[in-house]
Amino acid sequence: MKKLLKGAKVLDPSQNLDGMRDILVVDGRIAEIKENIEISGAEVIDLSNYIITPGLIDIHAHFREPGYEYKEDIESGSMSAAAGGFTAVACMPNTKPPIDNSALIEYVKFRASQVGKAKVLPIGCVTKGQEGKEITEMGDMARAGAVAFSDDGKPVASSSLMRKAMVYAAMFDKVVIDHCEDPSLFEGGQMNEGRVSTLLGLAGIPAASEEIMVARDILLAKAMKVPIHIAHISTKGSVELIRKAKSEGVRVTCEVTPHHLTLTEEAVIGYDTNAKVNPPLRTQEDVDALLEGLKDGTIDAIATDHAPHHIDEKDLEFDQAAFGLVGLETALGVILTNVVGKNGISLNTGIQKMTIGPAKVLGLEMGTLKVGASADITVIDINREWIVDKDRFFSKGRNTPFHGLKLKGKAVMTIVDGNVTYSEIE
Repeated sequence: MKKLLKGAKVLDPSQNLDGMRDILVVDGRIAEIKENIEISGAEVIDLSNYIITPGLIDIHAHFREPGYEYKEDIESGSMSAAAGGFTAVACMPNTKPPIDNSALIEYVKFRASQVGKAKVLPIGCVTKGQEGKEITEMGDMARAGAVAFSDDGKPVASSSLMRKAMVYAAMFDKVVIDHCEDPSLFEGGQMNEGRVSTLLGLAGIPAASEEIMVARDILLAKAMKVPIHIAHISTKGSVELIRKAKSEGVRVTCEVTPHHLTLTEEAVIGYDTNAKVNPPLRTQEDVDALLEGLKDGTIDAIATDHAPHHIDEKDLEFDQAAFGLVGLETALGVILTNVVGKNGISLNTGIQKMTIGPAKVLGLEMGTLKVGASADITVIDINREWIVDKDRFFSKGRNTPFHGLKLKGKAVMTIVDGNVTYSEIE
């Protein structure tokens, strides 16, 4: 059970490693990493002209199982993850029934073990049934394998309940991930509130809807001295609030999606429901602020918010269509093509936000190629040019605004615990 990966440039932000190295994998773990390894009895994989990074980690995706398997299931989601270069994916619990107990946590882990294409990390609900009324048995779910807690898709509107949940989760060294949205300001909204929503005659979602809840969560984290993670931030104001909180020592982390880093509300023109997401695509000023937040470390992770829907839920009048897009198979290409190189964002920064950055948010022993670590590895062809074709996705979802887009840079091999789960290399 030995593999020798030879001839690649190794980029590992967790070790400040950037150079030509060979990697020896033994029994699913990194056994050695140095120049010119020579060993007998190993399967040799020539990776000349490729880049090796720690396996990509997505801390915010929706695999829909149990209950919505017609949109996605753990098998199709895991295959989509592997094709996108992801070795681990944390799955949100807004399923049917919601993942709000230890039995469902164990179910997700079991199903993922049957598939084996990527590590699936279940996130448990904050409140029972996602109803925002009663905290779940977080301890039981943590012991069963929940990596975090969230009512994603529904904000925890009650500040009192949110405070208790944050403190309770911290007792088990877990973090609450909050979908920040003031329901009273969001109600009926379809896209960002502004010039384009007025032009299209669509109800708007103001930036304040997000920022009010970001500010609340920061204040709770500060007062209780516990961590909070803000999901998919989208506004300049959110970046500024989190930057200031971090400077004051508040234990707040946050993530941003590839689509919020690269698209604006203009993508909705023509009533394209594939660009209908929550939080909505914002303005160029917001995009610029998110890029700056990525560069200066305010933003800790890039997450896909992979949200597959059946075509019948998207091919509707705009106000009737579901929110969300699929992102696992396009995320790396979009980041390499449209984010790296902008605002001084380096390739190292881009990879850091998709590996060790998300691992640290959830306290995972992942995102590194250190000797002894699990051999979770992504191999990238940085020069591969390709066209996004939604009809070739492994995901059941086809809801992407990037269909037809030419990208440069692609994951061509994914290795999980030393096993190749996806490859485009002969």
